Amino acid sequence: MPSYLLGRVVSLVLSLIAASIVIFLVLEVVPGDPAQFMLGLNATEELAARLRDELGLNAPLLERYFSWVTGWFTGDLGISYTYKVPVIDLVSDRIWISLPLAIYALALSTLIAFPVGILAAVKRNSPTDVSIMGATQIGVAVPNFWFAMLLVLLFSITLRWFSAGGFPGWSDPLMAIKSLTLPAVALALPQASILARVMRSSLLDTLGEDYIRSARAKGLSHGQTLWRHALRNALIPVLTIMGLQFSFLLAGGIIIENVFFLPGLGRLVFQSISSRDLIVVKSVVMLLVLAVIVVTFLVDVTYALVDPRLRRRTA
Repeated sequence: MPSYLLGRVVSLVLSLIAASIVIFLVLEVVPGDPAQFMLGLNATEELAARLRDELGLNAPLLERYFSWVTGWFTGDLGISYTYKVPVIDLVSDRIWISLPLAIYALALSTLIAFPVGILAAVKRNSPTDVSIMGATQIGVAVPNFWFAMLLVLLFSITLRWFSAGGFPGWSDPLMAIKSLTLPAVALALPQASILARVMRSSLLDTLGEDYIRSARAKGLSHGQTLWRHALRNALIPVLTIMGLQFSFLLAGGIIIENVFFLPGLGRLVFQSISSRDLIVVKSVVMLLVLAVIVVTFLVDVTYALVDPRLRRRTA
């Protein structure tokens, strides 16, 4: 187990270094002159030179990279060109919308997918299974932004149960959660469909193993075999999907946040790209990549807790 964790930590650090290099080069080297790109084609050379001095773009490339990386350890991510405030302040304000939204959506997706996937596996090839698989196929095919607009049309405009957009802040937690409900449902639907299908497939594979037949031969009921032996081993590929889904929900909510006018990280990235604020884009993209890599690391650690065979191999 310790050697396994050490290997995962090394992989985490190397992934972060590689990601930071790629993001830095793409946003500061590929556009050519970042100052000219941020100001637009009609900017004068004098204005571009002033912005280069302000952003420290005249320093050597390696020095700029290490200055940006070390800024992550001190909380200095630079000053937004558009908003004229520290990027860390923008991120700290927006993450308390995107993070709860991602957790909310993942919780809804899991609560829907687990019982549905287990039921489909238990009722394999029955009308129940066929109906569930058909419904999940529709859930995968429906774009979440289109589903979001249907939710607004039904629950906001017709029934008036929820607001059509905006976020009131966390001073009133109940209203805040209520404002995140429709976006979370819109994000959770396709993810729940994918997770249910993976849960069904993994559980069916596990139920066909020899040790499951041995457990049944020893007198365990079908339900006891399912809950004591099959389900735990079937969770390993499901955990992988859940980790990927959380990363997607955190990093991929740009469209949903714009549909519901939520001031989260996704909307911040969209607005920063539109205004060519490379300073904000670079830092937020790195933060989202960091979240993806850390979640992947946590999923790998969870493997070792769920699968005793992995612990024995790495002991």
